[in-house]
Order: sequence, then C-alpha cells, then structure tokens
Amino acid sequence: MSAAPRPLATVNRRTLRRRRWSRVMEGLATVAAVIAIAVLVIVIVSVARKGLPALNADLFTQVTSTFGIPGEGGGIKNAIIGTALMTLMATATSVPVGVLIAIYSSEFAPPRVALALRITLNVLAGVPTIVIGVFVFGLLVVGNGYSAYAAALALAIIQLPVVARSTEEVLLLVPTALREGGMALGASRARTVVTVILPTAVGGIVTATIVAVARAAGETAPLLFTAGIFANAVVTDPTKSMASIPLVIFQGSESPSAHDQQVAWAAALVLLAGVLIASSTGRLLSLRSRRRIEQTR
Repeated sequence: MSAAPRPLATVNRRTLRRRRWSRVMEGLATVAAVIAIAVLVIVIVSVARKGLPALNADLFTQVTSTFGIPGEGGGIKNAIIGTALMTLMATATSVPVGVLIAIYSSEFAPPRVALALRITLNVLAGVPTIVIGVFVFGLLVVGNGYSAYAAALALAIIQLPVVARSTEEVLLLVPTALREGGMALGASRARTVVTVILPTAVGGIVTATIVAVARAAGETAPLLFTAGIFANAVVTDPTKSMASIPLVIFQGSESPSAHDQQVAWAAALVLLAGVLIASSTGRLLSLRSRRRIEQTR
C-alpha cells in the first residue's frame, strides 16, 4: 500500500517555491532599476565633463559661428531663441487639441470609441519621429522651403499623444461624485466639465504640458526635415527656418573643428539640464495633483 499524501507538506513546498521565485524576481527588478539609474548618471556626468569647459557667457550671448572660428560667434543664442519659439508654437497647437481629445474620450465618447481613441493615440506615440518629419516635409516643406511653422507642426504631432493621454488619465481620476453633484444641481454635462472637472484637473493638465514641452525640445529628427538649414542669426519670422539646440548639437558633433565640438557639448549640457528640470518639475506636479484629487474622493 502506498503512503497517503500529506497536504501540509505539499503546501509548504509550494510556499517555499513561490518565495524563492518572488525573491528572484525582486532581485531582477532591483538590478534593472539600478542599471537604469546608472545609465542616467553616466550620461549626465559624461555630458557635464565635456560641456562645462565651454559653458560661458559667450555661449548665451553670441550666435552660432559659421566655420567654428573662436571669437567669431560660437554661441547658441539663436538656437535657444529658435528652440523656444518653435516649441511654443507647437505647444500652443497641441495642448488645446490634446485637451479636447481627452475631454471627449473621458466624458462624452461611448466606450468603444474611447478605446479606439486610446489605441490610436498610443500608436501615434509609437510612430518614429523621423517618420513624422518626413510626413511634414512632404506636406509643407516641398515647394515652400524650410520654415519654423513646419517644424512646429512636426513637434505638435509628437506632443499630441503625450498631452491627450496624460490629460485623460487625470480626468479619469476625478471622482464620479463631483460629476454627479454638478449634474444634480441642474448643470449640463458640458457645463459640469467646464466648471467642475477641468478646474479639478488643471494641475494634471499643466503637468502634461510640461512633459510634452520637454519631449519636443529635445527632438532632432523632425527638425532635420523641416528646419535643417538655418542662418547664423536670431530669426523670429515663423516663415523662415530657425536654429535649434538639437540641430546645433548634431552639426557641431559632425564638424572637424574642435571649437564646434566644444560648443556642441555645451549645448547638449544646456539642453539636458532644461529637459531634466522640466521633466522633474512635471513629475512632481503630477504626484501633487494626483494626491489632491485622491483627497477629494
């Protein structure tokens, strides 16, 4: 006769096996997190070491030089202004459209339509930026030449899914009781959205905008197709091509001039600092906004 199974011993073996797998997965996740942090630290330290020697007042007060001759330009003043203007135009285009998409998806759209919108935005977010640059190149640049508004349109397309999806997530966090309370007072759904939902979620919308600005400010591929050739001067006309920090970095890194390469490293440090500050600010504001919304539940 065979011995009867012992249920307690079987449970103990399963428990031990699950604990071992749990520890293994926890260890792998910790290693992955450490690798991600280490890569970021290495990038920051490398860029800072090579960019700090060229970081001086001339970098911010002079325009880009033509042939990398020290004393004849060598700054990125026109690139900073160009990046700011093109990013501003892109943000002014993408934020209203993205917020309206998020409102429709979260408040008015039937579930199937909302799901289709989310899938579409996720796919758009995954489209390579160089493809967006080629698309805008064929749409606006061919026959018209490089321009700042073409670059702004390409950046706006990149920003759109970031703004729409982030805003939708914040709107979905707003408690249903607030919606029901607004409509119980006789307000229409649209009025409830404008007077109750949006003011509650405005912090999250600002956060989404900051993150989208940080994303667009560092893009290079779409600018190569829309504003790839620019003058070494400050340009504020949106119908003309403007300099940008990512393109200055790209061109400086390809130049045989040691001076241009130094300027490229300094521009990379300026851009990296700006993106890190904007991204960190956006994430901190996002956490604060989520806590405030959760406190209203």
